[in-house]
Amino acid sequence: MSRHTLSVLVENRPGVLMRITSLFARRNFNIHSLTVGPTERGEISRMTIVVDVETQPLEQVTKQLNKLINVLKIVELEDDASVQRELMLVKVRADAAARGEVLDTVQLFRAHVVDVAPDAVTVEATGSPDKLAALLRVLEPFGIRELVQSGSVALSRGGRAISDRALRSA
Repeated sequence: MSRHTLSVLVENRPGVLMRITSLFARRNFNIHSLTVGPTERGEISRMTIVVDVETQPLEQVTKQLNKLINVLKIVELEDDASVQRELMLVKVRADAAARGEVLDTVQLFRAHVVDVAPDAVTVEATGSPDKLAALLRVLEPFGIRELVQSGSVALSRGGRAISDRALRSA
């Protein structure tokens, strides 16, 4: 199995997310992450779907997705031809003795402290999944109290937008 990132432009209508996720579920594919948000046009949303599948079944799913009336465009984003980021919030134990070391680590990873309590700090970090995993490995010895991580958001590199053709026809 290999990880694939799909950027899917859809009409911003009720039920679209359910129809798309149902299609993946019917094919017994596990969605690794899924993010949905508005685009530069309010009537269109972008779904970033990261899924672990072989290439051949993925082609079958994208063909089925293209048949859905609310789907405007689907593009597979290759790692080297796209910018992909995730957001993570992590609450770390940080008493007075450990706080300086935790803050140094946060700064090293270009993350930000967004909340401070007497016995913990909450850190916000954005980056690739590898960067966030590395940050967690370094913070783990201090004690992770809570963790939440978003799915990937991704755009193709360069000046050309995948939405150019889809937005003109919508």
